[in-house]
Amino acid sequence: MNWNGKKVLVTGGASFIGSHLVDALIERGAAVRVVDNLSSGKKENLQPHLIAGRVEFHEADLLDPETAPKVVKGMEIIFHLAADHGGRGYVDLHQAACATNLALDGMLFRAAREAKVEKVVYASSGCVYPNHIQTDPSQILYLTEEMVGPPYDADNLYGWAKLMAEMTLRAYYTDWGMKSASCRYFTVYGPRGHENHAVIAMIARAFIRQDPFVVWGNGEQIRNWTHVSDIVSGTILAAEKIDDGSAVNLGTMERTRVIDAVQEVLRYSGYKPRIEFHPEMPTGPMNRVADNSLAKTLLRWEPQVKFMEGLRSTADWYFASKDRDQVSAILNSVLTERTTHPAAPQIAASSSAG
Repeated sequence: MNWNGKKVLVTGGASFIGSHLVDALIERGAAVRVVDNLSSGKKENLQPHLIAGRVEFHEADLLDPETAPKVVKGMEIIFHLAADHGGRGYVDLHQAACATNLALDGMLFRAAREAKVEKVVYASSGCVYPNHIQTDPSQILYLTEEMVGPPYDADNLYGWAKLMAEMTLRAYYTDWGMKSASCRYFTVYGPRGHENHAVIAMIARAFIRQDPFVVWGNGEQIRNWTHVSDIVSGTILAAEKIDDGSAVNLGTMERTRVIDAVQEVLRYSGYKPRIEFHPEMPTGPMNRVADNSLAKTLLRWEPQVKFMEGLRSTADWYFASKDRDQVSAILNSVLTERTTHPAAPQIAASSSAG
Protein backbone atom coordinates (compact mmCIF):
# COMPACT_ATOMS: atom_id res chain seq x y z
CA MET A 1 0.00 0.00 0.00
CA ASN A 2 1.24 3.46 -0.88
CA TRP A 3 0.60 5.57 2.21
CA ASN A 4 1.68 8.83 0.62
CA GLY A 5 -1.33 11.15 0.76
CA LYS A 6 -3.61 8.38 2.11
CA LYS A 7 -6.39 9.90 4.23
CA VAL A 8 -6.16 8.14 7.59
CA LEU A 9 -8.09 8.52 10.84
CA VAL A 10 -6.50 7.35 14.10
CA THR A 11 -8.98 7.18 16.95
CA GLY A 12 -7.25 7.52 20.30
CA GLY A 13 -4.31 8.97 18.41
CA ALA A 14 -2.97 11.07 21.29
CA SER A 15 -2.60 8.00 23.49
CA PHE A 16 0.43 5.83 24.20
CA ILE A 17 0.13 3.40 21.27
CA GLY A 18 -1.92 5.75 19.11
CA SER A 19 0.67 8.52 19.11
CA HIS A 20 3.41 6.10 18.07
CA LEU A 21 1.16 4.90 15.25
CA VAL A 22 0.63 8.50 14.16
CA ASP A 23 4.41 8.99 14.09
CA ALA A 24 4.82 5.99 11.79
CA LEU A 25 1.99 7.02 9.46
CA ILE A 26 3.31 10.56 9.15
CA GLU A 27 6.74 9.14 8.33
CA ARG A 28 5.11 7.15 5.52
CA GLY A 29 3.47 10.30 4.11
CA ALA A 30 -0.12 9.72 5.20
CA ALA A 31 -2.55 12.59 5.74
CA VAL A 32 -3.55 11.93 9.35
CA ARG A 33 -6.61 13.01 11.31
CA VAL A 34 -6.76 12.22 15.04
CA VAL A 35 -9.77 12.09 17.33
CA ASP A 36 -9.17 11.75 21.07
CA ASN A 37 -11.09 12.83 24.15
CA LEU A 38 -7.80 13.18 26.09
CA SER A 39 -9.04 11.03 28.96
CA SER A 40 -5.68 9.28 28.90
CA GLY A 41 -4.01 10.65 25.79
CA LYS A 42 -2.01 13.86 25.74
CA LYS A 43 -1.72 16.45 22.98
CA GLU A 44 1.95 16.72 23.96
CA ASN A 45 2.45 13.28 22.38
CA LEU A 46 1.55 14.84 19.01
CA GLN A 47 3.07 18.26 19.56
CA PRO A 48 5.73 18.22 16.79
CA HIS A 49 3.10 17.17 14.23
CA LEU A 50 0.58 19.73 15.46
CA ILE A 51 3.14 22.54 15.29
CA ALA A 52 4.14 21.50 11.77
CA GLY A 53 0.51 21.18 10.65
CA ARG A 54 0.94 17.50 9.78
CA VAL A 55 -2.00 16.29 11.90
CA GLU A 56 -5.62 17.42 11.96
CA PHE A 57 -6.66 17.07 15.61
CA HIS A 58 -10.21 16.75 16.96
CA GLU A 59 -10.79 16.73 20.71
CA ALA A 60 -14.08 14.85 20.92
CA ASP A 61 -15.71 11.85 22.55
CA LEU A 62 -16.72 8.95 20.32
CA LEU A 63 -19.48 8.08 22.78
CA ASP A 64 -21.22 11.23 21.54
CA PRO A 65 -23.37 9.94 18.65
CA GLU A 66 -22.54 13.02 16.57
CA THR A 67 -18.77 12.51 16.70
CA ALA A 68 -18.16 9.42 14.59
CA PRO A 69 -20.00 10.61 11.44
CA LYS A 70 -18.02 13.86 11.53
CA VAL A 71 -14.55 12.42 12.00
CA VAL A 72 -14.84 9.52 9.54
CA LYS A 73 -16.03 11.75 6.70
CA GLY A 74 -13.58 11.69 3.80
CA MET A 75 -11.33 9.07 5.36
CA GLU A 76 -9.95 6.06 3.46
CA ILE A 77 -8.46 4.02 6.33
CA ILE A 78 -9.42 4.04 10.01
CA PHE A 79 -7.16 2.75 12.75
CA HIS A 80 -9.51 2.33 15.69
CA LEU A 81 -7.59 2.43 18.98
CA ALA A 82 -9.94 4.58 21.08
CA ALA A 83 -11.39 2.70 24.04
CA ASP A 84 -12.05 2.92 27.73
CA HIS A 85 -9.12 0.82 28.85
CA GLY A 86 -6.17 0.56 31.18
CA GLY A 87 -3.92 -1.92 32.88
CA ARG A 88 -4.92 -4.92 34.97
CA GLY A 89 -6.09 -2.83 37.91
CA TYR A 90 -8.29 -0.74 35.65
CA VAL A 91 -9.98 -3.51 33.66
CA ASP A 92 -10.69 -5.52 36.81
CA LEU A 93 -12.05 -2.62 38.84
CA HIS A 94 -13.92 -0.57 36.20
CA GLN A 95 -16.24 -3.07 34.53
CA ALA A 96 -19.04 -0.65 33.71
CA ALA A 97 -16.65 1.87 32.17
CA CYS A 98 -15.10 -0.79 29.92
CA ALA A 99 -18.57 -1.90 28.84
CA THR A 100 -19.07 1.47 27.15
CA ASN A 101 -16.69 0.22 24.44
CA LEU A 102 -19.55 -1.88 23.08
CA ALA A 103 -21.43 1.30 22.16
CA LEU A 104 -18.36 3.22 21.07
CA ASP A 105 -17.19 0.52 18.65
CA GLY A 106 -20.66 -0.02 17.24
CA MET A 107 -21.18 3.65 16.43
CA LEU A 108 -17.73 3.96 14.85
CA PHE A 109 -18.17 0.89 12.64
CA ARG A 110 -21.61 2.01 11.50
CA ALA A 111 -20.32 5.47 10.63
CA ALA A 112 -17.39 3.95 8.72
CA ARG A 113 -19.70 1.83 6.61
CA GLU A 114 -22.06 4.71 5.87
CA ALA A 115 -19.10 6.90 4.88
CA LYS A 116 -17.80 4.13 2.57
CA VAL A 117 -14.46 3.97 4.36
CA GLU A 118 -12.11 1.58 2.58
CA LYS A 119 -10.93 -0.33 5.66
CA VAL A 120 -11.05 -0.38 9.47
CA VAL A 121 -8.05 -1.71 11.40
CA TYR A 122 -9.08 -2.55 14.94
CA ALA A 123 -6.91 -2.65 18.05
CA SER A 124 -8.07 -5.81 19.76
CA SER A 125 -6.42 -7.59 22.68
CA GLY A 126 -5.14 -10.83 24.14
CA CYS A 127 -8.08 -10.37 26.54
CA VAL A 128 -10.33 -12.11 23.98
CA TYR A 129 -8.74 -15.48 24.81
CA PRO A 130 -10.58 -17.87 27.15
CA ASN A 131 -9.61 -17.43 30.78
CA HIS A 132 -9.96 -21.13 31.57
CA ILE A 133 -7.03 -22.15 29.36
CA GLN A 134 -4.63 -19.61 30.90
CA THR A 135 -4.53 -20.79 34.51
CA ASP A 136 -1.35 -22.89 34.79
CA PRO A 137 1.97 -20.99 34.57
CA SER A 138 3.92 -24.26 34.43
CA GLN A 139 2.25 -25.18 31.12
CA ILE A 140 4.11 -24.16 27.96
CA LEU A 141 1.17 -22.48 26.28
CA TYR A 142 1.07 -20.32 23.16
CA LEU A 143 -2.30 -18.84 22.26
CA THR A 144 -3.25 -19.33 18.61
CA GLU A 145 -5.98 -17.33 16.92
CA GLU A 146 -8.38 -20.25 16.55
CA MET A 147 -8.46 -20.76 20.34
CA VAL A 148 -10.98 -17.93 20.47
CA GLY A 149 -14.21 -19.83 20.03
CA PRO A 150 -16.95 -21.66 21.90
CA PRO A 151 -17.05 -21.84 24.84
CA TYR A 152 -16.17 -18.15 24.83
CA ASP A 153 -14.62 -16.97 28.11
CA ALA A 154 -13.17 -13.50 27.54
CA ASP A 155 -11.28 -11.51 30.16
CA ASN A 156 -13.72 -9.17 31.92
CA LEU A 157 -16.08 -6.82 30.09
CA TYR A 158 -13.06 -5.25 28.41
CA GLY A 159 -12.27 -8.58 26.75
CA TRP A 160 -15.89 -9.25 25.84
CA ALA A 161 -16.18 -5.85 24.15
CA LYS A 162 -13.03 -6.56 22.13
CA LEU A 163 -14.40 -9.96 21.12
CA MET A 164 -17.76 -8.48 20.08
CA ALA A 165 -15.99 -5.84 17.98
CA GLU A 166 -13.95 -8.49 16.17
CA MET A 167 -17.11 -10.49 15.42
CA THR A 168 -18.92 -7.35 14.27
CA LEU A 169 -16.17 -6.48 11.80
CA ARG A 170 -16.19 -10.00 10.35
CA ALA A 171 -19.96 -9.75 9.92
CA TYR A 172 -19.61 -6.36 8.23
CA TYR A 173 -17.20 -7.88 5.74
CA THR A 174 -19.37 -10.96 5.10
CA ASP A 175 -22.65 -9.09 4.79
CA TRP A 176 -21.62 -5.72 3.43
CA GLY A 177 -18.06 -6.08 2.11
CA MET A 178 -16.44 -3.54 4.45
CA LYS A 179 -12.77 -4.48 4.68
CA SER A 180 -11.16 -4.80 8.09
CA ALA A 181 -8.46 -6.41 10.20
CA SER A 182 -8.22 -7.01 13.96
CA CYS A 183 -4.86 -6.89 15.72
CA ARG A 184 -4.70 -8.68 19.05
CA TYR A 185 -2.19 -6.73 21.12
CA PHE A 186 -0.32 -8.50 23.89
CA THR A 187 0.79 -6.41 26.90
CA VAL A 188 2.32 -3.44 25.12
CA TYR A 189 5.04 -1.36 26.78
CA GLY A 190 7.49 1.39 25.85
CA PRO A 191 7.98 5.17 26.00
CA ARG A 192 4.82 7.19 26.70
CA GLY A 193 3.36 4.23 28.56
CA HIS A 194 1.14 4.65 31.62
CA GLU A 195 1.81 3.55 35.18
CA ASN A 196 -1.36 1.46 35.27
CA HIS A 197 0.39 -1.09 33.04
CA ALA A 198 2.77 -3.55 34.66
CA VAL A 199 6.10 -2.66 33.07
CA ILE A 200 5.76 1.08 33.67
CA ALA A 201 4.47 0.39 37.19
CA MET A 202 7.59 -1.67 37.97
CA ILE A 203 9.84 1.05 36.63
CA ALA A 204 7.93 3.74 38.53
CA ARG A 205 8.28 1.84 41.81
CA ALA A 206 12.03 1.60 41.29
CA PHE A 207 12.20 5.25 40.27
CA ILE A 208 10.60 6.46 43.52
CA ARG A 209 12.66 3.93 45.54
CA GLN A 210 9.59 2.19 46.92
CA ASP A 211 10.41 -0.03 49.90
CA PRO A 212 8.93 -2.52 50.32
CA PHE A 213 8.69 -2.90 46.55
CA VAL A 214 5.13 -4.05 45.85
CA VAL A 215 4.39 -6.79 43.30
CA TRP A 216 0.77 -7.65 42.53
CA GLY A 217 0.11 -11.40 42.59
CA ASN A 218 2.72 -14.00 43.47
CA GLY A 219 5.17 -13.01 40.73
CA GLU A 220 4.73 -16.29 38.84
CA GLN A 221 2.39 -14.83 36.19
CA ILE A 222 3.72 -15.41 32.67
CA ARG A 223 3.51 -12.61 30.08
CA ASN A 224 4.95 -11.71 26.69
CA TRP A 225 5.42 -7.97 26.85
CA THR A 226 5.66 -6.49 23.35
CA HIS A 227 7.42 -3.23 22.50
CA VAL A 228 5.26 -0.49 21.04
CA SER A 229 7.45 -0.17 17.95
CA ASP A 230 6.72 -3.81 17.05
CA ILE A 231 3.01 -3.32 17.72
CA VAL A 232 2.93 -0.32 15.39
CA SER A 233 4.76 -2.06 12.56
CA GLY A 234 2.43 -5.07 12.81
CA THR A 235 -0.67 -2.87 12.85
CA ILE A 236 0.36 -1.09 9.66
CA LEU A 237 1.17 -4.41 7.96
CA ALA A 238 -2.28 -5.69 8.93
CA ALA A 239 -3.78 -2.66 7.19
CA GLU A 240 -1.78 -3.52 4.09
CA LYS A 241 -2.38 -7.28 3.96
CA ILE A 242 -5.69 -8.26 5.64
CA ASP A 243 -9.12 -7.42 4.21
CA ASP A 244 -11.57 -10.01 5.49
CA GLY A 245 -11.80 -9.12 9.17
CA SER A 246 -9.37 -11.79 10.27
CA ALA A 247 -7.74 -11.40 13.66
CA VAL A 248 -3.99 -11.75 14.10
CA ASN A 249 -1.84 -11.90 17.22
CA LEU A 250 0.79 -9.19 17.66
CA GLY A 251 3.01 -10.37 20.48
CA THR A 252 6.41 -11.84 21.12
CA MET A 253 6.78 -15.49 22.04
CA GLU A 254 9.11 -14.72 24.93
CA ARG A 255 7.74 -16.23 28.14
CA THR A 256 8.66 -13.89 31.02
CA ARG A 257 7.64 -14.23 34.65
CA VAL A 258 6.56 -11.04 36.39
CA ILE A 259 9.18 -11.58 39.10
CA ASP A 260 11.94 -11.90 36.50
CA ALA A 261 10.94 -8.56 34.99
CA VAL A 262 10.87 -7.01 38.46
CA GLN A 263 14.32 -8.33 39.28
CA GLU A 264 15.76 -6.94 36.03
CA VAL A 265 14.23 -3.51 36.73
CA LEU A 266 15.81 -3.53 40.19
CA ARG A 267 19.16 -4.76 38.91
CA TYR A 268 19.26 -2.20 36.10
CA SER A 269 18.31 0.67 38.43
CA GLY A 270 20.81 -0.41 41.08
CA TYR A 271 18.12 -0.68 43.75
CA LYS A 272 17.79 -3.48 46.34
CA PRO A 273 14.53 -3.13 48.32
CA ARG A 274 12.56 -5.84 50.04
CA ILE A 275 9.99 -7.31 47.61
CA GLU A 276 6.46 -7.68 48.96
CA PHE A 277 3.89 -9.78 47.10
CA HIS A 278 0.19 -8.85 47.13
CA PRO A 279 -1.83 -11.82 45.82
CA GLU A 280 -5.08 -10.08 46.75
CA MET A 281 -4.54 -7.43 44.06
CA PRO A 282 -5.71 -7.81 40.42
CA THR A 283 -3.33 -10.14 38.58
CA GLY A 284 -5.13 -11.40 35.49
CA PRO A 285 -4.47 -14.80 33.90
CA MET A 286 -1.44 -16.76 35.06
CA ASN A 287 -0.26 -17.80 31.60
CA ARG A 288 -0.80 -15.45 28.65
CA VAL A 289 1.62 -15.67 25.72
CA ALA A 290 0.86 -15.24 22.02
CA ASP A 291 1.68 -17.58 19.20
CA ASN A 292 2.73 -15.20 16.41
CA SER A 293 3.04 -17.79 13.64
CA LEU A 294 0.06 -16.39 11.74
CA ALA A 295 1.51 -12.87 11.76
CA LYS A 296 4.77 -14.23 10.42
CA THR A 297 2.90 -15.99 7.61
CA LEU A 298 0.28 -13.36 6.71
CA LEU A 299 2.18 -10.17 7.44
CA ARG A 300 5.84 -11.19 7.23
CA TRP A 301 6.00 -9.61 10.68
CA GLU A 302 8.31 -10.59 13.49
CA PRO A 303 9.11 -8.70 16.72
CA GLN A 304 12.43 -6.90 16.57
CA VAL A 305 12.82 -5.80 20.22
CA LYS A 306 13.79 -8.40 22.81
CA PHE A 307 12.02 -7.82 26.09
CA MET A 308 15.00 -7.24 28.34
CA GLU A 309 16.46 -4.80 25.81
CA GLY A 310 13.18 -2.92 25.53
CA LEU A 311 12.70 -2.96 29.29
CA ARG A 312 16.03 -1.22 29.83
CA SER A 313 15.41 1.41 27.15
CA THR A 314 11.95 2.10 28.59
CA ALA A 315 13.48 2.51 32.05
CA ASP A 316 15.99 4.98 30.58
CA TRP A 317 13.13 6.99 29.09
CA TYR A 318 11.13 6.98 32.31
CA PHE A 319 14.02 7.99 34.55
CA ALA A 320 14.94 10.82 32.16
CA SER A 321 11.36 12.09 31.76
CA LYS A 322 9.85 12.09 35.24
CA ASP A 323 10.10 13.93 38.53
CA ARG A 324 10.44 11.65 41.58
CA ASP A 325 8.33 13.75 43.95
CA GLN A 326 5.51 14.10 41.46
CA VAL A 327 5.45 10.38 40.63
CA SER A 328 5.45 9.53 44.36
CA ALA A 329 2.42 11.75 44.85
CA ILE A 330 0.31 10.10 42.12
CA LEU A 331 1.50 6.51 41.81
CA ASN A 332 -1.04 4.82 44.09
CA SER A 333 -3.98 6.49 42.37
CA VAL A 334 -2.84 6.04 38.76
CA LEU A 335 -2.16 2.32 39.20
CA THR A 336 -5.88 1.70 38.79
CA GLU A 337 -7.00 4.74 36.77
CA ARG A 338 -6.71 5.99 33.19
CA THR A 339 -6.23 9.67 33.85
CA THR A 340 -3.04 11.26 35.08
CA HIS A 341 -3.19 13.55 38.11
CA PRO A 342 -2.82 17.22 37.09
CA ALA A 343 0.40 17.45 39.07
CA ALA A 344 1.98 14.65 37.09
CA PRO A 345 4.81 15.54 34.71
CA GLN A 346 4.00 15.50 31.03
CA ILE A 347 5.83 13.04 28.86
CA ALA A 348 8.24 14.67 26.46
CA ALA A 349 6.82 14.71 22.95
CA SER A 350 10.28 14.05 21.56
CA SER A 351 10.44 10.60 23.19
CA SER A 352 10.98 7.92 20.57
CA ALA A 353 8.81 4.92 20.05
CA GLY A 354 3.72 0.91 23.47
